[in-house]
Amino acid sequence: MYIHLGGERIIRSAELVAIFDVSIEKSSKISKQFVSHACEHKNVEFIGEEEPKSIVITKSTVYYSPISSSTLKKRAKVFVANA
Repeated sequence: MYIHLGGERIIRSAELVAIFDVSIEKSSKISKQFVSHACEHKNVEFIGEEEPKSIVITKSTVYYSPISSSTLKKRAKVFVANA
């Protein structure tokens, strides 16, 4: 199954690790370090030109998505329930 993250980006649901609201970067030192590390290793992708609303972590890439974390979680939950 697949999850649409916005724009033209779709990921396999098996690759999904976590979905966070983008505000977690400001409130969590650990998450800020994690994203900084991903940026250093060029494993970060911004989807579209809109303001990011969520951070989607997969096994290989960190995505900044313009779709809210609650919407993405609902999409992911549908796939988990059907698995």
